[in-house]
Amino acid sequence: MKLFKIKYFAILAFTTAVVATGCKKAEFAINTNPDDVTASTVDYKSVLPAAQSYTATITANRWRFLQHWMGYWARSGSYQSEDQIETYEFTNDFQNSIWNNYYYNANNYNFIVTNANAKGAGTYEAIGRIMKALDFQVLVDIYGNLPYSEAFKGTDFKTPKYDDDVAIYNDLLRQCDIAIGLLKDPILSAPDANPAIATNDLMFKGNTTNWIKFANTLKLRLLIHASTTKFDASGGEINSFAPGIDVVAEGAAIAAEGSGFIEAGETAQIEPGYSSTKPNPYYRTYRFTETGTVASSGDVSKANKYAVGASDNGGYYQYNGDKRVNQLYEFPKTTPPTTVHRGITFGEVSGVDANNQGNKLSTIWGKGLLPNEAATKAWIFTSTESLFLQAEALYRGILPGGSPAAQAKLADAVTESFVWLGLTTSDATNYLAGNAGYPDVDITAGSLGAGLPGGGIYTILSQKWFALNATATLEVWTDFRRSDIEYGAAVGFDPGPPISIHPNNSHLFLPTRLFYPQNEYNYNAANVAAETPNGGIDLFNPATQNRIFWDLN
Repeated sequence: MKLFKIKYFAILAFTTAVVATGCKKAEFAINTNPDDVTASTVDYKSVLPAAQSYTATITANRWRFLQHWMGYWARSGSYQSEDQIETYEFTNDFQNSIWNNYYYNANNYNFIVTNANAKGAGTYEAIGRIMKALDFQVLVDIYGNLPYSEAFKGTDFKTPKYDDDVAIYNDLLRQCDIAIGLLKDPILSAPDANPAIATNDLMFKGNTTNWIKFANTLKLRLLIHASTTKFDASGGEINSFAPGIDVVAEGAAIAAEGSGFIEAGETAQIEPGYSSTKPNPYYRTYRFTETGTVASSGDVSKANKYAVGASDNGGYYQYNGDKRVNQLYEFPKTTPPTTVHRGITFGEVSGVDANNQGNKLSTIWGKGLLPNEAATKAWIFTSTESLFLQAEALYRGILPGGSPAAQAKLADAVTESFVWLGLTTSDATNYLAGNAGYPDVDITAGSLGAGLPGGGIYTILSQKWFALNATATLEVWTDFRRSDIEYGAAVGFDPGPPISIHPNNSHLFLPTRLFYPQNEYNYNAANVAAETPNGGIDLFNPATQNRIFWDLN
């Protein structure tokens, strides 16, 4: 029966030249080489740890708006409304730091690729290619078509063209293949060809096997994104692959390569010496700064009622008897202390309910996310997500193994989520057993009612919602857009994620993407205008142009 109820870091000196200086600028014109960095002014070996540290930082701190949209967090009633997030009525300046930050980061990896190639440093070059591909995967999933093949060319291409998003995805797959070839080359990957790689590679210490597995995992993420699902009127799955990528052939190539993927306990993460004065980026953004003051983003954002409930009214985690809720959130800091979570409804006007303010709400820095507080390792790509990707690939036939293998891999993914967040394998086993027969947990479950989906893809996407809270919210938004899933609906819980109740919100759907940033209209006007031939981008109309190529729903 249902378990509950039905219903590197201290940014180094060279980083200042390559990364931090750029971040001080309000805009990033990708047709220029920021700060005129050259191989004579900075070494590619030194750029690598700075670039990886920056990747970890933007992975941790760019996605607060999606945490709200996907039903995990909401604004505390102690603060006035955040209109752009809560009404979805935003402009070209909304979250444009995503574009700026990821292009800056990709530029640094491009620098590594170019200069390591010139020196025959194959491992450095491979890492640069893989990490640049990761950055562009994020950019495509947010913006669709964008400058790629002519980016970072300086004055040769002052106004770089926009490449089709599917073409970029295909090239990212090839970049990973090139990287794998470099990592397997005994000469180019030899330690003497890659000096100090064990020190400068903060993620895998120059371990080529792990980097090949990471490249395969990134390729699998791309293929899963190109896999779509609709649920028909009877609740049945309608699965397809987005046109333009031969997903099955690409999956077969990964399987034939044979090195596998990131597995349990192999999270891609860094720990360059984090401490209370040089904190983990998630801690720094959402808990306390290096001076010990409360981080503003974490003070504004508290638990969403959809996820944790309010008072004795449990949220979706408690509905499933899911212990991960206490690892993702901390209980309200009330006097006397409480062991009951309280969230606030997304978009609620401030001051409506005195209980929905400040310390009366659950916080967003649970011990599972920050087991070592400020010294916690910073994740870039978790083992949990990798196992979920594998489960879906097995289920869809992208990887060989079929349904039994998919069921086993999904159980592995759920178990890894529990363990990664500091719980036990027994906790995961009890969770799975206690929710047997329910499609949001049990991949073999049948439909619980007319028109409701059963297990299968619904289960995989639902469990990713529970597991990737705070660590990969863009992945969850991508799942939501490449399917028409309603979280909770198949098991009698309120359909989610919840739409904002802000009184000025007139939209019934979440946005499908973000606008191109204003600096593109300032510096690359003709090319960006060609992407909006009908005068603009419609973020809500399913039949409109400008959706990401895999967003077929």
